[in-house]
Amino acid sequence: MRIGPVEIGPGALLAPMEAVTDLPFRTICEEHGAALTFTEFLSAEALTRGSERVVRRMWPSLGGRRFVVQVVGREPEVLARASEMAAEAGACVVDINMGCPARKVTAGTCGAALMREPALAAVIVSAVRAALPASIPVTVKQRIGWSDSSINAPEFALRMVEAGAAMITVHGRTREQGFSGQVHLAPIAAVRAALPKQIPVVGNGDVKTVDDYHRMKRETGCDAVMIGRAARGNPWLFRAIRAIETGALVPASPTIVEQRAVWRRHADLVMEYTSDKMRLHELRKTLAWYSRGLYGGADLRGRVFRESQPEAVIDLGEGFFAILQARERARADTGEQPVADVAARCLARHLRRRGELGDKPWVG
Repeated sequence: MRIGPVEIGPGALLAPMEAVTDLPFRTICEEHGAALTFTEFLSAEALTRGSERVVRRMWPSLGGRRFVVQVVGREPEVLARASEMAAEAGACVVDINMGCPARKVTAGTCGAALMREPALAAVIVSAVRAALPASIPVTVKQRIGWSDSSINAPEFALRMVEAGAAMITVHGRTREQGFSGQVHLAPIAAVRAALPKQIPVVGNGDVKTVDDYHRMKRETGCDAVMIGRAARGNPWLFRAIRAIETGALVPASPTIVEQRAVWRRHADLVMEYTSDKMRLHELRKTLAWYSRGLYGGADLRGRVFRESQPEAVIDLGEGFFAILQARERARADTGEQPVADVAARCLARHLRRRGELGDKPWVG
């Protein structure tokens, strides 16, 4: 896929998420196959007045990997200056947030609120495009509309492209939905049909599994898929999607040993790159993500938020995964099947009896 002059390799894109897509998180996703990662949205006004807290969030990716800076605002001149700062920080693409549903953003008539002002939104895109060199494309992330009664995704996207946007990402919900309810794929398909073929359209919303990825591609015709909340504690989803797009064998689910290693890699990145003030908070958060769905995870999450030192949180995580590894070894020694395997085989037998599986082995 090409975004203007920028060629992107196979794989899903990591969505910009406030207080999530910092450098450690993006690094883990990149190392597991994310084709491109986005910073959390950054206030153009805060960037241009030199807020150190916001400026330092333009985290350049490690190892020279390409990354996108997303900016949010409504003043064209301010967004243009902020985009120049993003280019100076090394961004290969500048993305404009026109999809955030948060009240604190839309109350300032930014984010998804701009979908109710397409003329202003087009001026913003034009101003940012004019401020950047031709080598750095401008993109837009939008929703399908403000509400069910005002779905305007295709018309809005076309206007952004005419103003200079080189890619459109569409989250398949309205602003009123926030992140609740069902994602709507038909408006994403309508955006794809409305835009010139050389302009990539990225589908976003509720892609939590490989099956969700296939459905998004199949029902919208989108050129790529963006993953957001499902990536928290699950970077292996990027690995699976990259395998699908390259025709490789989809890897098995990660073992406890691998989950422990990736959690610890993430924790070490937090220790190295996160400020002293935020380190404890980030370590608590990441351990909560990686423990979801694991034996003893709920108890761990209760304990981790009572710790007051970063090192204590890491010790808790190490102890947690050590216990899980011991349980896994004990099961292997006794020949006991993991609960997930037993459930999968029961379901397979049920489907065979109904004639829905044929002779195919069950793949969980």
